[in-house]
Amino acid sequence: MKKFSAYTWFLFLVLSVIGIFLFITPITTDNGLKVPIAILANWLGGKVTPVIHWFAFGVFIIAALGSIVMHMIPQKGPRTLLDALFRVHWFWTSMRVLAVIFAGMYLFQVGPESFISDDTAGVLIAPDGGLVTLMFTLFLFAGLLLPLLTDFGLLEFFGSMMVKIMRPIFKIPGRAAIDCLASWVGDGTIGVLLTAKQYEDKNYTGREAAVIATTFSVVSITFCLVVLETVNLNDYFLEFYGSVILVGLLLAFIMPRIFPLRGKADTLIDGSKLPENFEDVPDHFNSFTFGLHNALSKAESNKNLAKIISGGFKNVLEMWFAVTPVIMAFGTIALVLAEFTSFFEILGMPFEPILALLQIPEAGEAAQTMIVGFADMLLPSILGSGIESDLTRFFIATVSVTQLIYMSEVGGLILGTKLPIKLWDLFIIFLVRTIISIPIVAVIAHILF
Repeated sequence: MKKFSAYTWFLFLVLSVIGIFLFITPITTDNGLKVPIAILANWLGGKVTPVIHWFAFGVFIIAALGSIVMHMIPQKGPRTLLDALFRVHWFWTSMRVLAVIFAGMYLFQVGPESFISDDTAGVLIAPDGGLVTLMFTLFLFAGLLLPLLTDFGLLEFFGSMMVKIMRPIFKIPGRAAIDCLASWVGDGTIGVLLTAKQYEDKNYTGREAAVIATTFSVVSITFCLVVLETVNLNDYFLEFYGSVILVGLLLAFIMPRIFPLRGKADTLIDGSKLPENFEDVPDHFNSFTFGLHNALSKAESNKNLAKIISGGFKNVLEMWFAVTPVIMAFGTIALVLAEFTSFFEILGMPFEPILALLQIPEAGEAAQTMIVGFADMLLPSILGSGIESDLTRFFIATVSVTQLIYMSEVGGLILGTKLPIKLWDLFIIFLVRTIISIPIVAVIAHILF
């Protein structure tokens, strides 16, 4: 193996260990288990609470106006940072405009009750800590610190050793093991951001990135505790989380093999293909030494820390201007449909005979919660909290978490990235995950209760 300098070893070992600590290591806090990156984001969020919603509103305005202006100016020469931030398709420009409208209506309390309610736009941009406002602080730290996971060899090191597990079972590269772990242990939003960056850096194909983002970007352990508390089943955490892991792994095995993920183009973001032997271990290496060689080579190519830091700031700006307005627009629309219309209730009606067949008590009430989770993952548990049957409340809570795609956070975040996943794809994936989860969770619920 090629000899590498002590500085290269330092970059790989020390910075990668810091990355593991920040993004993957859970720490016990007063609010449950959290990864340090989330603790940092929450700490800063607490400091800027009085102004963060106005800052978010300002970002939405700049994003919308910048995009409108860019449509009037023809692009000349290489793509600049301004192009990256504001030169987007008209559809995304309209989403940015809607984000300004929805945020303005709520902050100034002007407009229909359905759009200025704390249960709709307020969930996203409330002054006391809406989801979008919290994401500004999370994106700040994640954008600056994600290179610790991606740029100094950690993914390359584990990729070579995990390829024999990840590729045959989940149809994704070995390097995705760290990505998936960051989602399961840390938070689904961190997993989506990491996946999007790897896709843009040409380390994942479109199909691989779509599988990882929609299959492994699970909610945090802390949020699972919130779900259980909502349905008043705190004493069943181990049974609940064990069920989530079991069903999640079964879905991770099934989803890449069926529509729509199976049909995603297996090409890189620029349309090119990965070499067929991309993950093969050369004859003079074993999995460990090849992974080490790749990791050190990656670290050596990123010795210019100033360039890495400037790239981190660019990541932050792209997340702020491109992602948060999309979450604001799609999240508000989804929550208005859920809270003030019968849209999701009607969509859930076909599930009533299925739940009755599976002998789920109060099947009619439970059926209404099956689709509403597409708007926000906590809504099914809120709607089902008044159901008397412990079995049914457990069933609703478990299915809601395994559905995984919800527009107020992960779904909106995915749409705001360059991942090759459309809104229709997300709904189909959500629906398929729901249909597969229902009988499995029903069996588990009947065993436990």
